[in-house]
Amino acid sequence: MANHTEKTADWGGMRSLSIATGASDPAGHKNMLYLIRLRWIAVLGQITTISVVTLGLGIHLPMPQMLSVLACLIAFNIGSHLRWQENPIVTNNEMFLALLVDVATLTAQLHFSGGTTNPFAFLYLLQVILSAVLLDAWATWTIVVITGACLAGLALFSRPLPLLLENQDDFARLYVIGTLICFLLNAGLLVILIKHITGNLRERDARLANMRQRAAEEEHIVRMGLLASGAAHELGTPMATMSVLLGDWLRMPEFTGNAVLQEEISEMQTQLQRCKTIVTGILLSAGELRGESSAKTMLRGFLGEMLVEWRNNRPVVAFSYEDQLPNDIPVVFESALKQTIFNLLDNALEASPLWVGLVTSTEGDVLKLAVSDRGPGFAPAMLAQFGKPYQSSKGRPGSGLGLFLVVNVIRTLGGTVEARNLEQGAVVEIRLPLSAIVVE
Repeated sequence: MANHTEKTADWGGMRSLSIATGASDPAGHKNMLYLIRLRWIAVLGQITTISVVTLGLGIHLPMPQMLSVLACLIAFNIGSHLRWQENPIVTNNEMFLALLVDVATLTAQLHFSGGTTNPFAFLYLLQVILSAVLLDAWATWTIVVITGACLAGLALFSRPLPLLLENQDDFARLYVIGTLICFLLNAGLLVILIKHITGNLRERDARLANMRQRAAEEEHIVRMGLLASGAAHELGTPMATMSVLLGDWLRMPEFTGNAVLQEEISEMQTQLQRCKTIVTGILLSAGELRGESSAKTMLRGFLGEMLVEWRNNRPVVAFSYEDQLPNDIPVVFESALKQTIFNLLDNALEASPLWVGLVTSTEGDVLKLAVSDRGPGFAPAMLAQFGKPYQSSKGRPGSGLGLFLVVNVIRTLGGTVEARNLEQGAVVEIRLPLSAIVVE
């Protein structure tokens, strides 16, 4: 149990580290892909704008320079697409560099097409707003300073747009039209991108909340395991004393001649042995008897022995077992997994004392165990909170931990647990990857 606690703590530390570095956060990767798509839109927009103003409006632009900037932007975006398709980890510095490239290309194109007199200079606002959403505070303010410096440089060193027109009287009309187009472009792109970006952030927050919940549940399991292990140790001594006393009673003259008392004492010894087996199972699950905590066996053999043991110790009226396994495979099963299946069968038996069913099958590389009953089924509120602690309809203090432990044990092994109601009764299905139990 101490080792298990250390592993849980190590996992929690690694999880915190991955969150802090952003290594396991896909939101940054998605946002980078959105920037790449936005850059392709910018390329198409620049090609369209250059074509319209040169061919349709007669504005003389330095085409070699502007096409060179456009070619560099296309090359950079192709490289970004190739890189971020293979590398899912995006840091703040890399996002900052990508936005700087966008600011630089916008500045270069504006320099060759009128500077601050070009109505598309308002596209700087798009870069600033994106940086405020995507980047850390220092990077956002750096973008603000850089864009401000770019605007100042364009005002000082760029040739005004009216000087590029054949008829300078058309400048006011074209500026109004360009401003309207720029506003619509800014507004549309911001609405689309920020909705996607905020959606990514909400997904990240939900994922982090789920990870925190899982960490809290695993910590709860560790505490329960420690308590169970301590209780098992404490119960060992009185059970050993009771075993010795019952053995002495069997040999005492007062009991040897009484067949009824002999039978009752034998039954007491049987039940006491069952208690010892349960205590031993708790210690095995806690990892205190590692030599016996797992066993190599065949899948069908394990399931058969487990079901015989379960039926011999429960008042089962009717039990249906369907073996749909295509072939037998060598596996390693630990006592915790065995107890998990027992918990499911016990819950089904309590809900449906007259009939319990189990179906085993495989689906690809996944082992499926479906436990069904003919009871009243799960309440909708319980299905919505399935696997959460203390969700039970039994009305007893402390009830509802069985399914909680089942879900967490299977989840630790990389599997899932699903529950659903049938027309009569309910079914709980375990899906466990064979790689978690198959002997290599």
